[in-house]
Amino acid sequence: MKLKQLESYLGDVVQFANPKVELEQYPTGPHIASRMLFMAESSYGDIDGKVVADLGCGCGTLGIAALLLDAAQVVGVDVDGDALLLAHENCNELEVEMELIQASLTHLPWRGPIVDTVVMNPPFGTRCKGADMEFLAAALKVAGTAVYSLHKTSTRAHIKRVAVRDFGATSAEVLCELRYNLPASYKFHKQREVDIAVDLWRFTTS
Repeated sequence: MKLKQLESYLGDVVQFANPKVELEQYPTGPHIASRMLFMAESSYGDIDGKVVADLGCGCGTLGIAALLLDAAQVVGVDVDGDALLLAHENCNELEVEMELIQASLTHLPWRGPIVDTVVMNPPFGTRCKGADMEFLAAALKVAGTAVYSLHKTSTRAHIKRVAVRDFGATSAEVLCELRYNLPASYKFHKQREVDIAVDLWRFTTS
């Protein structure tokens, strides 16, 4: 599947109507999601035929992208039942099948690496300090090969240091810097939208 075709399909994914601020729920738009997954497959072969987990899957965008790129199996995990319901509806609409699990990252029903690749757009940790690192720690425990994740560029040095020193990553590489277009989603947002500089990371575990 070509990049433009993937982005077009992801444009049909329905995003949160009432995002929950305490979970820092923000949409992963089709532009970033398509490039993230396309690069994971075209440059590293980490999607096609692989078992993929989407941690904090929300409405399912990244997991659906993995399925459209011929992942063997995709598991979406989220603590929010409403998000999982929306992800299920999106999968039905796009005629793909994803296993969906309601669980917090501290109570994942797995022990040790059980998937090949993890893809995720974790909370930035703005409202709940450290949430981004909690996601990364969990991802590196369950991924047998690689983790693809988005983090604020301003945290780059910290992310690299902690991933390798504390979380057991064998490598941590910024693949590219992206502009995350964040629409006004909550009452405290004063601007209609803002652009946030984010890094697309690839962490390896073996």
